[in-house]
Amino acid sequence: MTPARFEVIGKAVPKRDGAEKVTGRTRYLHDLDVPRMVHGAILRARFPHARIRRIDVARAACLPGVLAVITGQDVEQHPFGFVKDQLALKRDTVRCIRDEVAAVAALDPVTAREALELIEVEYEELPGVFDPERAVEAGAPLVHDGLGSNLTPLRYQFSHGDVDGAFARAAAAVEDTYALSFVTTACLGTMAAIADWDPEDRLTMYSTTQVPFLYQKDLAAALGLSGDRVRVLQPPVGGNFGRGLDLYPIDVIAALLARRVGRPVKIEFDRMEEFVGSPGREACTIRLRTAADRDGRLLARDAHVVIDNGAYVSWGSTTPYVMLSTVAGLYRVPAIRFDTTIAYTNNPYSGSMRGYGNLESTFAVESQMDDLADRLGMDRLEIRRRNASQPGDVTPQGFTITSCAMTECLDAVTAEIRHDAPSLVPGWQRGVGYAGMFHVGGGARIYRSDGCGAIVKVDDFGTVSLITGATEIGQGSETVLAMIVAETLGVPLERVTVVNSDTAVKPWDVGAHASRTTFIAGNAARLAAEKVRADVLRLAAEQLDEPVEHLDVKRGDVFVTSDPRRRLPYDRVVRSGHLRPGGRPLVAEAFYDPPTAMLDKDLHGNVSATYGFAAQAVMLDVDPATGAVKVQRIVSAHDVGRALNPLAAEGQIHGGIHMGLGYALSERLVVEDGHVLTSSFMDYAVFKAEDMPETIVKLIETVDQEGPFGAKGLGESGVIPVSAAVANAVKDAIGVRFTELPITPARIHAALRERRP
Repeated sequence: MTPARFEVIGKAVPKRDGAEKVTGRTRYLHDLDVPRMVHGAILRARFPHARIRRIDVARAACLPGVLAVITGQDVEQHPFGFVKDQLALKRDTVRCIRDEVAAVAALDPVTAREALELIEVEYEELPGVFDPERAVEAGAPLVHDGLGSNLTPLRYQFSHGDVDGAFARAAAAVEDTYALSFVTTACLGTMAAIADWDPEDRLTMYSTTQVPFLYQKDLAAALGLSGDRVRVLQPPVGGNFGRGLDLYPIDVIAALLARRVGRPVKIEFDRMEEFVGSPGREACTIRLRTAADRDGRLLARDAHVVIDNGAYVSWGSTTPYVMLSTVAGLYRVPAIRFDTTIAYTNNPYSGSMRGYGNLESTFAVESQMDDLADRLGMDRLEIRRRNASQPGDVTPQGFTITSCAMTECLDAVTAEIRHDAPSLVPGWQRGVGYAGMFHVGGGARIYRSDGCGAIVKVDDFGTVSLITGATEIGQGSETVLAMIVAETLGVPLERVTVVNSDTAVKPWDVGAHASRTTFIAGNAARLAAEKVRADVLRLAAEQLDEPVEHLDVKRGDVFVTSDPRRRLPYDRVVRSGHLRPGGRPLVAEAFYDPPTAMLDKDLHGNVSATYGFAAQAVMLDVDPATGAVKVQRIVSAHDVGRALNPLAAEGQIHGGIHMGLGYALSERLVVEDGHVLTSSFMDYAVFKAEDMPETIVKLIETVDQEGPFGAKGLGESGVIPVSAAVANAVKDAIGVRFTELPITPARIHAALRERRP
């Protein structure tokens, strides 16, 4: 599959941090202790909407071991968030049960939490609004009094082509409303932060953020500082899945407490607090109509999305940005209309989560592809093939499709899904479902820059250090970036180290999101390594008395291509550049910003340098007597450009499928009247490892021209189509279309009972 000319690229390489993690040697943020460190805890609101009449902290402050108790009235703070609509410690009004009303610093975490129980807060409870459609009705309680409405400042509207005319002449049209519930990231590591001020009033933050330079800027602004006074250190992360894109009150409060007590302060959530205080995937409804002609070719889509924004605007409320790209770009469709209602409620606000709106829109779009096929009497795969994107296509938004293997992905899953299928248990019913996927594969220009910096240096001993702006959040970026550098320089992989965890050292980067790291950071690393390689060859040319163009470097040796016996170890060449008059170190830097364009005010643009495609097929069995579902097999085929590390690529897809099955079949964060009712793993049903089906991954290589060695981003594509394929398989098995997730045994059983005469 991968040409033999590569020494490192295309090989199955275990993750660099794998051994340390499985042996328990990795020190996550929770494991860190800073000298003189004390512990913080946060008191949250008792009601989802109330005025704060009085806070009495006297008893808490007197508890032995307590160093400080602060409220919103005691500290200087500044608004922060996506539209700067919240303070870390709320002063007059609480708007959801996550709201922070006071915080304690104590010598140990037990004392800090005991002190919270001694804080007395007097509230005046206010009417709440917990449904986004109800929130925008006249007379609904206002979440933010000063705004005059519960509509957030965000709205996404897009129109292209004659949508109404297309529906008027369509041979078939389908319409439905799809309901997607809150879910949580369920990261193994709960949210945590350590804040440490030095004697010159400079702040060091230990954080699990995915966007360290944006976080640095936003945290400084929330504290009234300039960004140069904040340094961000990133310990290894025990899972993030998008949770680390926003700045959160925990970060600001840790800094406020540390400044008050003059000592480092660590705040970490326990598991119950994580369910309440951690952001997840937003709840939304999607009303979608799709039209097709008699040959099954799509004519138009018309979508309206309602987002439960929660009490404050976060990155999670911008997911329609991606929902639209799927509605307009997953399969060829000439006419599109898209609108949104994003409303404040008194529910906890969500954040960005893996797939970032694409799971939701793919669920709706792919459900309707099956329903259109049924309406037209067509094969479900044929309607997808007829509408599949092809290289050279331009979507209604202006997304330019370069490399594309959507048809090949559909063919790959079709060939495999029914091969040697397991036996069906008597009484159960079997179904097979399909779904496609379209996602950014070469970054996503949501800022003026989508770039990443890289520095490559080689020391006297031949150690190659890549100092990258990229953030490692468990996705294996350190491994693949080291592979790119090793391949470019022609040195053994084990000689390459990666440095990426300190904003005082590493170059600027937008952050780890939008499946961008391999593509963007990989290109930056390749460019920097190419400069160092050129320097190595120039030095070797002097020593070997040969023109540079006659030399090559592979497996750690520089050699004359016409006479490979004439060779020098690369580390010896490097030393020759150091140890001589007028010498210099071998260091090079590069910054890669892809050739893309931000969406304009009409939501047109080409936000990614390339796009990823995938198809999944799911085989599952349903027990009509109980509603139980057993997923037997998933085949997942992905256009990866080039698989730089096939082992890691398959691992990403397996992890995404596991998360997608939870979204489809079991996971739901139950929020009623603003209160989170599923606050432990006893009642939040994460999909179990023992229930994972046989999983077959097919990597389809298209070798993208812009990607590093031809690669595309892959991190989110595994999770995106799963719920749609599962829903289509359930319909194939029992004939019932489910438009709400998760599809639980109780819902299946109830639907079948209603169908019985």
